[in-house]
Amino acid sequence: MGNQHLSTTPPASGPGAHPGRDDYPRTAAGGDRLAAGQRHAPTVHRAHDGDNPAQSSSPTTDGEPAQLGHPARPDPSRAGDRPADGGRSRAGDRSDGGRVPEPHRRPPAAGTRAGRGARSRRAAGTRRGSRPGGRLGAALTLAVVLVLAWEALARSGLVPAYALPAPSDVAVRLVEDVTTGGLGRYVLPTLTEAALGCLAGAAVALPLAYLIFRSRWASAALEPLVAASQAIPTVALAPLLVIWLDYGLAPTVFLCALLVFFPILLSTVHGLRTLDPDVVAAARLDGAGEWDLLRAIELPLALPSVLTGLRNGFTLSVTGAVVGEFVMGGQGLGMLLATRGNSLDTTGLFAALVVLCALAMAIYGVLTAIERRVADR
Repeated sequence: MGNQHLSTTPPASGPGAHPGRDDYPRTAAGGDRLAAGQRHAPTVHRAHDGDNPAQSSSPTTDGEPAQLGHPARPDPSRAGDRPADGGRSRAGDRSDGGRVPEPHRRPPAAGTRAGRGARSRRAAGTRRGSRPGGRLGAALTLAVVLVLAWEALARSGLVPAYALPAPSDVAVRLVEDVTTGGLGRYVLPTLTEAALGCLAGAAVALPLAYLIFRSRWASAALEPLVAASQAIPTVALAPLLVIWLDYGLAPTVFLCALLVFFPILLSTVHGLRTLDPDVVAAARLDGAGEWDLLRAIELPLALPSVLTGLRNGFTLSVTGAVVGEFVMGGQGLGMLLATRGNSLDTTGLFAALVVLCALAMAIYGVLTAIERRVADR
């Protein structure tokens, strides 16, 4: 080997030549910063006597550091200097634009918006998967515990049997009422009164809720009056309804409508006021009129809130039907409760109350299932 000296001058261009510092593209600022994605350090070459000057070796000689402290770039012409991945170890040299492959991407951080969205989707999926069985199991467990405690208290003798009959005695009486057909004829009139009252209350509450949503003047004028009307007990209105409408079906239906009106109105107004304004604005830009907005945007988006109001209102409507039959007479469960109460038939009273509770739970469950199906669309 001959004498060797360090050279920072770029070698002549050739098959194995390396570009020097001045051969790289510069940025618009004119400094030594290189163009984006092309950051390579200048190469320190060894000049060998009689050897090809394009070949380079280690960046230091006898412990002497390379010029300017820059590491030398590996010689692509030498197989030993090539990276294991074929020269694509740098992000800028990748054919895919330097992006990390999909399997190696990190999951979104917990504090970021993507992380919160992923966590909420996982939680929603978990809740959907465990909701039906978990809710039913919890309700059945609580019901069994309450019935067992009731049975123990009634059998202990601490409470007289005429004041608190045992659940087993109530079950026997309920079976007798159902098998003899004496109980079924009282259920249908109560359901009819509750359904008609719910429909009448919804027929008034839904248009009025849309008017309050659309008009600021209507909202300012009607909302205080509607809120004040809820302070009047519905039982106190029963004598007036008898004077105005006489006995029969009409006053009971009117009383049910009064009970249903406020929950449906409040829930519908809330659903309309919480609509996404961007969706409504986009529909208006597309040329949608008031009727088109109501039919295609506002009503479908507010439908879950409307169904929630109907669900709560229908349950209250059953209560209104029973109260109306108590005060104004009728042929439903309310009249049956009044008759058995006057005769001190406590076991029969509890049997009728069980039927009333089962009826309300069935209505609530059906309307809840409809609401969930509509919400999942």
